[in-house]
Amino acid sequence: MTGDVTIRVEQSFSRIAPEMWARLAGADATAGGEYHPFLSHAFLSSLEESGSATAQTGWLGHHLILEDASGSLLGAMPCYLKNHSRGEYVFDGGWADAFERAGGRYYPKLQCSVPFTPATGPRLLVARGQDEPAIKGLLAGGLRQVTRELDVSSAHVTFLPEDELPIFEETGYLHRTDQQFHFINDGYADHDAFLETLASRKRKGLKKERRAALENGITVDWLTGKDLTEDIWDQFFAFYMDTGSRKWGRPYLTRQFYSLIGERMPNDILLVMAKRDGRYIAGAINFIGSEALYGRHWGCIEDHPFLHFEVCYHQAIDFALSRGLKRVEAGAQGEHKLARGYLPVTTHSAHYIAHAGLRRAIDDYLQREREEVERMGGHLSEHSPFRKGERQD
Repeated sequence: MTGDVTIRVEQSFSRIAPEMWARLAGADATAGGEYHPFLSHAFLSSLEESGSATAQTGWLGHHLILEDASGSLLGAMPCYLKNHSRGEYVFDGGWADAFERAGGRYYPKLQCSVPFTPATGPRLLVARGQDEPAIKGLLAGGLRQVTRELDVSSAHVTFLPEDELPIFEETGYLHRTDQQFHFINDGYADHDAFLETLASRKRKGLKKERRAALENGITVDWLTGKDLTEDIWDQFFAFYMDTGSRKWGRPYLTRQFYSLIGERMPNDILLVMAKRDGRYIAGAINFIGSEALYGRHWGCIEDHPFLHFEVCYHQAIDFALSRGLKRVEAGAQGEHKLARGYLPVTTHSAHYIAHAGLRRAIDDYLQREREEVERMGGHLSEHSPFRKGERQD
């Protein structure tokens, strides 16, 4: 808090006017800069209203709102008070176990992120026309202050862009890195042009893989906008529930969530749906930003060789190239993506640890972890499928 500027905590997106949120760069397609669909009011409010991200599921909204004396929104951070570490993709379970064995209380904690979504995007959101460095500094400091006032163990800002890191580090946060695999569009005219940059053996292998995936009469449709009917969502939700129940045990998104995003942001969504014998048997959901396609999750009710790779990775590249998007972010982890043209990219998070002893232990661990992540990234890049001399960064 400074002068006529205040930071408050808002527990529900239903009490944040969409037109006010739309002033924030990155959260609205008209607000300037790169548009990130996961930061839109439509996406975040749908998570809460559908019962997917609520106090009952361990995601209680604690969104930081920075306002001037007139109540005008200057900046914000999507934030949650959590009593577990599920659905985050930056794993701190070991920290929690160690602290609690030593007699501490790790939960609840504050989590600045988009629930269930390992996609990098701004976490310090600033309204158009404002002093960006000053507002970002106030937000980072405000999250630390709220952590103290709530008397919780920590605050975690995950999947933030690298250029926001100095702001957090200057405010006493620790830096953590990890790795994902992204496809980078190097100006390819189409998928064949991309394949020409690969080593011959890799290129032949991927062509064979794509042919094999579509055997047994399988075809693929791209559905977006008005294509996203309730019947389509019913079918996709069946895939999600079947695969999610086997993979995670308890899928986290409700059926209503899909109806809400289909109503509120249909042109930001791409469903890649595989069909056989007149019915859809598998599908993947992607979100369309101004510069990137973000793959999220997939499901199926029939198993076919290589179909997962085709629906989730190859088709995503096809779509991104058709739209002139700069990259495809295919979600967390997965070294198998490397062989399909997705290169290792470092992701970043910032962590404020209130307890001095725990902070020292984590700081030491993170230094060694960052070195290992960097070493592994270099190793993986050396084994990319590209021909020597082709783009590999």
